[in-house]
Amino acid sequence: MPNRLATATSPYLLQHAGNPVDWFPWSAEAFAEARRRDVPVLLSVGYAACHWCHVMAHESFDDPATAAQVNREFVAIKVDREERPDIDAVYMAATQAMTGQGGWPMTCFLTPDAEPFHCGTYYPPEPRHGMPSFRQLLDAVTATWTADGDRVRTAAGQIAEQLAEQAGTDPEPLAVGEQALDDAVEALSGEYDPERGGFGGAPKFPPSMVCEFLLRHHERTGSGRALQLVTGTAEAMARGGVHDQLAGGFARYSVDAGWVVPHFEKMLYDNALLLRAYAHLARRTGSPLAHRVATATAEFLLRDLRTPEGGLASALDADTDGVEGLTYVWTPAQLRAVLGDDDGAWAADLLRVTEDGTFSRGSSTLQLPHEPDDPARWERVRAALLDARGARPQPPRDDKVVTAWNALAVVALAEAGAGLGRPDWVRAAGEITDLLLTEHRVDGRLRRSSRGGGVGAAAGVLEDHALLVEALLALHQATGDPDRLAVALELLDDACDRFAAPGRPDVYLDTAAAGGDDGAELPHRPRELTDNASPCGTSALVNALVTASALADEERAAGYRGAAERALRAVGTLVPRAGRFLGHWLTAAEALVDGPVQVAVAGADADDPLLARARRGAPGGAVVVGGAPDASGVPLLAGRGLVAGAPAAYVCRGFVCDLPVTTSDELDHVLAR
Repeated sequence: MPNRLATATSPYLLQHAGNPVDWFPWSAEAFAEARRRDVPVLLSVGYAACHWCHVMAHESFDDPATAAQVNREFVAIKVDREERPDIDAVYMAATQAMTGQGGWPMTCFLTPDAEPFHCGTYYPPEPRHGMPSFRQLLDAVTATWTADGDRVRTAAGQIAEQLAEQAGTDPEPLAVGEQALDDAVEALSGEYDPERGGFGGAPKFPPSMVCEFLLRHHERTGSGRALQLVTGTAEAMARGGVHDQLAGGFARYSVDAGWVVPHFEKMLYDNALLLRAYAHLARRTGSPLAHRVATATAEFLLRDLRTPEGGLASALDADTDGVEGLTYVWTPAQLRAVLGDDDGAWAADLLRVTEDGTFSRGSSTLQLPHEPDDPARWERVRAALLDARGARPQPPRDDKVVTAWNALAVVALAEAGAGLGRPDWVRAAGEITDLLLTEHRVDGRLRRSSRGGGVGAAAGVLEDHALLVEALLALHQATGDPDRLAVALELLDDACDRFAAPGRPDVYLDTAAAGGDDGAELPHRPRELTDNASPCGTSALVNALVTASALADEERAAGYRGAAERALRAVGTLVPRAGRFLGHWLTAAEALVDGPVQVAVAGADADDPLLARARRGAPGGAVVVGGAPDASGVPLLAGRGLVAGAPAAYVCRGFVCDLPVTTSDELDHVLAR
């Protein structure tokens, strides 16, 4: 019989709806039940594409004896970390503080007041590698709670208080200027892997936001080193197994330092951020590889992740039929079976498919270490392999539509579409945005996610609001639509008010002041300061404020810039030593130092060559708007008219403007200064 998760909008929760565990969703009802029974809460947090979440579910939560013990001794709550990042943040901080590490599945034991007293991650069904079995852990927690519950409650309260204090601790504030950005590049150079690209060792994650920062730094300063870090990393990723050589798109990370073997799940946020970075690299350098990868990534998003309602799904699973990577890996014999002996041998050599295998069980991931010597043959082979792969079992798709991640895709599609001459991508970005604005706003409040046309109950967090603002501002620039700007600024003002920390004009929290309105209150309002796989809420807000300061009217622009500068100071001392985890922050800092650059093309229609040149040539972080002179609702075009009857480009940096220009060569010259 299905449990309480059967009506959830989260695919991860629905995966557990048939468990014999009597799961609750996160709710006041669950904690009230724990108080009524005077038992601890078992909180299990994961996500639909998580391999070890599936393993623990099969081993423990599907086991009738284990489920009976959980139901008898605990109130069990299941949470999708992607749907409730606020809950995940609070208890991941507790898990890391207690164990020194974190990950998913996350397993926490709480008091009925939601205060954690024991946390961990995956637990096996039998003792293994020094870990107790899950049922041994349940026995120990129950025994401690029964024998010494008052002490457990007291300790949990102290832990919750310490975590709240730590969440409110700020680094020493420091302005982030040109020297700090130079220092960040120097620090990143020291962490760069010159042989295999990327930063640090295994596992290696795509550093998309860091690449965006380095590109902007190169554009502003001419730094060849910054560009080298980007091009080396981008080529290594594009040629490795972490990149889907047949269908486009990237896996979440590489388990090795050489980008050979991926963790096969494909996440929307990774691919959105990588599309933006590769499109920017293609614009800046003309790299055919970067252009090809950007195109393939955009096609992957719109082909494989598009939902019937018009949004983008969250992820493709790492596993197929319970086997990681089953859909994607090949043996030489499989290549020959599809392609014949000659093409099979050629493809095996080209794609590094060996008899021993580069993955497991003699299979190999597909790599493309160099461009094929026969492009036509490669396209024929690629198409045949893709058709054959399509006949295999396919990984499940997490089809919930997350506001923040869809907004990241809108930014990438709008910028890439405008910069690379793909109006179809810009149209798709507009359609996705329309879905978010109509389906994800309920009674004036933004929700976190939807699925199958039904909006979820979870409120939008700071990253949802801030990234949707960035998306709207990117669309405004790509289309010239003043309504996109108006909605963006309205949403931005609301976010600044709703997520501000009490009495702190430089601090924003990840949940709104009225947090917990869709369930039990959290022990504290979380605040993430570093960028991880996707931007943290405050860095997204700072980027939105910086862009808005270059697009809004003069009075609002000054306020937005001031707010961005104050928030950026809060992480200033972290820049030299934590640049790998501040990529989105640093993109905002580069834009501020550079002006931001503003380009207004008065008299331009959608096909105007001067506007197209501005979109291709303006540096990352610049704003580019075209339209009729004095277009209503577009402050950047106010007072800017034609020159000698022709469209004219007006370029400004901060408060300094160049004379208007009317030719592409003149515009290139002005932008290059």
